Amino acid sequence: MMTRVDIRGLAALAFSLLAARSSAQTASATPAPAACPSCAVWNAPHKPFRIYGNSYWVGTNGLGSILIVGRDGSVLIDGGVAETAPIIEAHIKELGFKIEDVKLLLNSHVHYDHAGGLAELQRASGAGVAASPSSAEVLRRGSSGPDDPQFALLPNFAPVRVMNTVSDGETVHLGSLAITAHYTAGHTPGGTTWSWVSCEGEKCLNIVYADSQTPISSDDFYFTRTATYPSAIRDFEHGAETLDHLPCDILLTPHPDASGLWERLALRDNGNPLGLVDTNSCRQYAANARAALAKRIATEKAKP
Repeated sequence: MMTRVDIRGLAALAFSLLAARSSAQTASATPAPAACPSCAVWNAPHKPFRIYGNSYWVGTNGLGSILIVGRDGSVLIDGGVAETAPIIEAHIKELGFKIEDVKLLLNSHVHYDHAGGLAELQRASGAGVAASPSSAEVLRRGSSGPDDPQFALLPNFAPVRVMNTVSDGETVHLGSLAITAHYTAGHTPGGTTWSWVSCEGEKCLNIVYADSQTPISSDDFYFTRTATYPSAIRDFEHGAETLDHLPCDILLTPHPDASGLWERLALRDNGNPLGLVDTNSCRQYAANARAALAKRIATEKAKP
């Protein structure tokens, strides 16, 4: 049974937002990481658009950021790299909404290409932040630990003030909005998939923002031998099982190419109103993850 984190109390929320704004202002003074080779490609422009109902794409061509709009405020998932934050803010404005109406920030995983812009977005909005316990620790520090498979490769990012931690299966509420956390770790120890329902009229669809499921690491990390993250393979297996069983009409991912988003969007733009819909997409995403993990395990076992 899902548990629920209810943040609808306006007095408590107002106090939390004030504290968040103060902390984020301090965090925003942290120097941004050096420019990364992939950032220009990741931040290539893409016009923001409505995904379905009250859900919108406000990210770039290479980095996901999802706005879910409610009567009592909006939820924003992922902040890209530090340089993505002003792009996200501009996209929110372009769609006719306000960054100040974002009351809750969520995150898929705590690498700089998805968490690097969160401190600036928190500063601009005053929003609270909720994350898995492992992700919360990294967000607060602005740096990953040695349990992250890519630890040796990752730059730091501006720290973020996390107000709530969420458990596997917990549902976070903001007014009428309800977004559920699903632990899909492996790529990072705290990786989280988020799911919710968006409606147009009487037709509602299940939307899943599935975290990255790729077994990528630095050269000195072995998923089959690691002492710093011994549950990594089990976590990948749990994530794939979770994605197999999630109600999933529209799949979104932190890197849109991983789920074929632009091909599906082209179908919709060319006249198919349900072009984004693929009820098998989460199962296929899980199958791809299993295949990538099996290949990585075989490669590691072949090494002395």
